[in-house]
Amino acid sequence: MAYLAPIHRPSSVRHAIKLNLLDPEEECLVLAKANRIEIWRPSTEGLVMVLSKAIYGRISMLAKIRPIGSEIDHLFIGTVRFQYFTVVWNPETRQIDTVQSFVDVTEKYVQDSYTQDRVLVDPNGRHLILELFQGILNLIKIVKPRKGTGEYLEKPEQVRITELKILASTFLHTETDKPKVAFLYDTGSKTGKKLVTYRLVDEKSHYSQFDPIKDRENEVGDLCFGASHLIPVPQGEEIQKRYIVRNAAMAKAQLGGIIVVGETKMTYLDDESKVTVDHWLTEASIFVAWERYSDLQYLLADEYGMLHLLTLLVDGAVVAGMEMRKIGKTTKATVMVHMGNGILFIASHVGNSQIVRLDLNSDDRPIEVLQDLANIAPILDFAVMDMGGREGEATTNEYSSGQARLVTCSGAHEEGSLRSVRSGVGLEDIGILADMDEIREVFSLRSCEQLWDDILVVSFPIATRIFLFDPEGEIEEVEEYRGMLMNEHTLLTMNLLDGLLLQVTPTSASILGLGPAYVVARWQPPEGQIITAASANVDHLLVSANGITLVSLDIQQQLREVAVQSLSNGDQVACIHVPTEAPNLGVVGFWKSGSISILNLKDLQIVHSEELRRTNSASVPRDIAMVQTLPRDRSGLSLFVAMEDGIVLTFSVDKSNYSLFGRKSIVLGTQQAKFSVLPRSDGLFNIFATCEHPSLIYGSEGRVIYSAVTAETALCVCSFNSEAYPGALIVATGENLKISQIDTERRTHVQTLPMGQTIRRIAYSAKEKAFGIGCIKRELVHGEEIITNSFSLVDEVLLRDLGKPHQLGYLQPELIECVIRAELPIAHGDGLPAERFIVGTSFLGEEVSNGDEVKGRLLVFAIDKSRSPYLVLSKNLKGSCRRLAVLQGKIVAALVKTVVIFEYLETTAVSATLQKLATYRTATCPIDLEVKNNVIAVADMMKSVSLLEYIRGIDGMSGSLNEIARHHEALWSTGVVSIDDDSYLETDADGNIIVLKRNINGVTLEDRKSLQVTSEINLGEMVNKIQRIEVEPSQNVMVIPKAFLATTEGSVYLFSTIVPSSQDLLMRLQVRMSEIISTLGDLDFNTYRSFKNSVRETVEPFRFVDGELIERFLDVDEGMQEEICRGLGPSVEDVRSVVEELKRLH
Repeated sequence: MAYLAPIHRPSSVRHAIKLNLLDPEEECLVLAKANRIEIWRPSTEGLVMVLSKAIYGRISMLAKIRPIGSEIDHLFIGTVRFQYFTVVWNPETRQIDTVQSFVDVTEKYVQDSYTQDRVLVDPNGRHLILELFQGILNLIKIVKPRKGTGEYLEKPEQVRITELKILASTFLHTETDKPKVAFLYDTGSKTGKKLVTYRLVDEKSHYSQFDPIKDRENEVGDLCFGASHLIPVPQGEEIQKRYIVRNAAMAKAQLGGIIVVGETKMTYLDDESKVTVDHWLTEASIFVAWERYSDLQYLLADEYGMLHLLTLLVDGAVVAGMEMRKIGKTTKATVMVHMGNGILFIASHVGNSQIVRLDLNSDDRPIEVLQDLANIAPILDFAVMDMGGREGEATTNEYSSGQARLVTCSGAHEEGSLRSVRSGVGLEDIGILADMDEIREVFSLRSCEQLWDDILVVSFPIATRIFLFDPEGEIEEVEEYRGMLMNEHTLLTMNLLDGLLLQVTPTSASILGLGPAYVVARWQPPEGQIITAASANVDHLLVSANGITLVSLDIQQQLREVAVQSLSNGDQVACIHVPTEAPNLGVVGFWKSGSISILNLKDLQIVHSEELRRTNSASVPRDIAMVQTLPRDRSGLSLFVAMEDGIVLTFSVDKSNYSLFGRKSIVLGTQQAKFSVLPRSDGLFNIFATCEHPSLIYGSEGRVIYSAVTAETALCVCSFNSEAYPGALIVATGENLKISQIDTERRTHVQTLPMGQTIRRIAYSAKEKAFGIGCIKRELVHGEEIITNSFSLVDEVLLRDLGKPHQLGYLQPELIECVIRAELPIAHGDGLPAERFIVGTSFLGEEVSNGDEVKGRLLVFAIDKSRSPYLVLSKNLKGSCRRLAVLQGKIVAALVKTVVIFEYLETTAVSATLQKLATYRTATCPIDLEVKNNVIAVADMMKSVSLLEYIRGIDGMSGSLNEIARHHEALWSTGVVSIDDDSYLETDADGNIIVLKRNINGVTLEDRKSLQVTSEINLGEMVNKIQRIEVEPSQNVMVIPKAFLATTEGSVYLFSTIVPSSQDLLMRLQVRMSEIISTLGDLDFNTYRSFKNSVRETVEPFRFVDGELIERFLDVDEGMQEEICRGLGPSVEDVRSVVEELKRLH
C-alpha cells in the first residue's frame, strides 16, 4: 500500500483572469495552478495572495460571469474531467462558495477537442460556449438567478459543427444583443486555415444549427499558414460608430471586427462589411498569447519571450491599417492579463511569472519588472544530492532533515534554470532599520530593568553604533551608552549578572556598570598585542591575543587572569567558543593543526582534543558552537564546527568527561559558515548558519535538522526578543540592517541559478562534487533558430560552471537525450573502476556515415584536472539513445525499439572499446530503464513495463536478455523505478501512478510472468522523472519513503510505502475525510483520484493514500476533527499526532 505527499506544490500558471470577485470597485487576479485556485489582490508592494484553495480536479478553464442583479463577478471553473461549477466570494467567511455545478457526460463517446478545452462568454454576459470535443459545442444560457437555489446557468444544449480542428474562437462585439462567434480552424487540406463567423442565436433567440450553408455569415481564406489566435475588436466610442455603405465596392473595414494573428501576416476582418485588411510583418514571429491594452492597441507575446504591440490605424471608425513594433523581453507567456494603468501580469509555464509596468512612450526602459512569482515547472529531470556524508559516513536522503537536496532542471530555452529544492523555514522581513554596509557583527542587549531586548549594538571595522528601542518599536540612535567604546570594532558584548555589561574590542575587555563611573573592570592585552577573538559566558571570558596567546579571565573576579597559554609549533587560534551550559569549559580551534581542543578555563589544560582533518588536509575550523539543541533528558550538548571548506561537523558531547563522539558532516557551502546562537523559549538553542546555503540548525524528534532559510544575503544575525517584536531576529546584509521573524512552519525552500538554456538532463557525482548537465541552447540569429547542445559540469554548492563545456553536433544537429554517472571498468592505471559520465544522444538530420544509418551516439566522458569533461569514447548507434543504465559494470542502452547491453573496457585514459553482448526487441519504444541486480525494468512508451533478465554468455557464447514478467496493459509510460525486491513504481502520460508487483510465487507460469497492480492513483499531473531514494526507517514509523517524483507542473512529491500496521488506519481516515470535507464545486474525491486513461477508468483510488488530503486534518477546526474521528477508533489527539508525524516527513 502506498502513500503520496506533496513537497512542492504546482507552480506553473496555465490560466489567469481578472474580475471583480472580491469587490465591486476593485479587480483581482485569479490564477489556476494544476488543482489549485489562487486569488491575488493588487497592493502598493505588488500582488498579494488573498486565498489559495485546492479542488478535487485539475483546472482546464476559467471565465467570469456577472449574473443579473449581482454587483460582483462570479468565477466559472472547469476541470479536465468535464466537471464545471461557479463560485462567488463570501465576505463574511472570507472564502469562496459554490453556486452551481454540473458534469458533462458526453466525453466517453466523442473525441477530445483539437487543441485545448475553451470557454467563451459573450460580451453581453448572457451566453456561454464550451468547446470540449471535436465537432461539438455546448451552449449555455445565463439567466436571472432562480429564487431559492440562486442558479443561473441553464442546462447545456449541444450542437454539431463541421469545423473539427478549431485552433481559436471568440465572440465578436456587435451592436445588437444577438452575439456572433468566430472560429479559426484548420481545413486539413491545401486550403490551409480559414476564418468563419456565425450568429449564435436567431431572431427567436433559438440557438443556431451552425449549418455552413445556411448559417455561416463569413468565410475568409488566404490567411497566414501559421495563424493561431483571434482578437475581437470593440466598436469604439460613440463618435466612432460605424456607418452602413450599401455599395459593396465602396465598403470599408470598420471597428467591431476581428484580427487573425499569424506568423507572417495579420488580417483584420470587418464582419459586417466583409472587408479585410492585411498587414505583412517585417519579421516573422510565433505568437503564443495576446492581451488587450486599449481598444486600438493589443499586446502580443511570442515564442522567444519578446513582447510586441499591435496598433490599429484608424480614420474615425474606419480601419486603415495596422502597425507592429517590439517593446522588449519578458518571460515566455502562457497567458497575459492587463490589470490597468500599464500593469501587465504575464503567466508562464516555462519560467517565472512576472508583473511588469509598461511605458509605451519610453525608448530606454519600456518594460520594468515589478514582481516575480517563482515557477520551477516544467521539471525535466532532477538529481538528489545528500548534503551529509561528506566523509564517507552513510547517506540518509532524508528530505525533512535538510540533508537531501533536490537539484531540478527547470524551465525551457531562455527561461531554463537549475533550482535547488530543500526543506526549510521562511524568514519574513518585518522592516528595514537602516541602510548601511560593512557591518561585521550585531549584538542584542537588555537595559538593567528590562526583561526584553531593547538595545542593538552594530559593530563596524573601526566603529560601533548603538540603537535603543522603546516598547512601541520606535528606534533612537545614541552617541554613547554606559561608557562603551564607540570608536572601535566590538568583538563581543553581552549582559552579565547584576545589570553589568561586557564589551570586548581589539584593545580591551571591559565590565561596565550603571555609572557614573561606568568602567567596573578593564583588562588589556600586553603591549604590542591586540585581541583577535573572544567568547564568554557570565563567569568566564576567553580571549586570543595576536592569535598566538590564549588568556582566561574570571568575570566574577573583575577580569582577573586565571590562566595564560602561548601556542607552540607555530600554531595559531582560528576560533574560540565559551558555552553557556558547560561550566569552566572553552573550545578552541587551531589553524595549523586543523584540530579543536576543549579546555578547562581555570588552567587552560586540555580536557579533550579532536583531529578534524580527514578528506581535506588543508581545512581549518573557523567557527564553533557548543549548545543544547536536543532535550536534556535525551541528549547532552552538541558541538558544531564550521570548517573553512564549507563543511559543518557535528559531534555529540559526553556528559561525564566531555569527550566527543558520533561525528557527522554536512556541506553548506564552499566557504566557512558563521554561527549565531539563538535561544529558544524552552531553554534549548538553535544555530543560524550564514553561508551560501543559509540554514537554521535545530533539534526536532531526537535529531538535528538543517533547514534552509531564505536569507541568502545575510552576513550576521542575532536574536532580538523585544517587546514590540517578540522572537525577532536582527539580520545584517551587505546593504542594510533589518528586523525579521522566522516562520517555524517547515516549507520548501528554492534557490535559482538562471542558465539561459534548457537543462535537459542532470547527474550527480559525489566524488567530483559536481553535477553533469546536458544542455540545449536556442538562439534566434537573423530570424533563423540555431540549436546547440553541450555537456558540462556545475559546482555542487553554487551550481556555477566548472571547466569548459564539451560541444556536440558539429556534423549535424544532435540532441542530448540522457546523462548518467557510473563507475566503469578500466584496464590502465591502478585498474580500479573509474567514475565516468555517460551521455546518450540522437541525431535530428540525415545519416552521416558511409552507408550506415546513424541515429544517435553513446558518449563516455572523464573529468580532467581543470574539471572539464573530455571524451573517452564515442559510439555511433543505429537508433536514438533514449535512456542509459549500468548493470554490473556493463552499459544498458535503450534505443528506439531495442534494449542493448554493451561491455565497456577503457584501455587508456582517452580510449575505450564497446562490445555488444545482448539485445531485446521492445513492443514500441523504451522510455525508461531501471536496473536491480541482473533484472532490467523497461518502461515502454505504449505497453507499460516489462522485466528482462540478463543471462551471461558461457564458453564464448553471447549473452541474452529474456523477458521474465510483463504488465499486460496499454499504458503510455513516462518512468519506472524499483521500490522493493519485486515491486516497481510506474507513471504514465495520463497522470496515473501505478505500483506493480511481480508474483514470483504464482501457481501457473502465466501468473509468475505477470506484473500485478497493487496500488494505483491518478495524480492529475504528468510525472517527468522518478528518483529512487534509500532511507533507513526508524522504529514505529508509519510510512517508509521510497522515491521522489517531479512533474511537468512544477510539483515534487514524496512516494512512500505504508507499513502493514498502519494501512487500515490511514485508509479508513482517508475515507472519512473524503466523505466529510468538501471542496469547491462539491467534487468527489474518489473520482478525482481514480485511475483513468483512454482504455480503463476506475471509480476510486486503489490501495493508495493521498497525503495532501490526510494533512488537511490539521487545517480543519476541532469540531470537524471530532466528526472525522467518530467511529474511527483513535482519539482526536492520537489522529492529530499521526498526521503531524506524517507531515514531518517533508
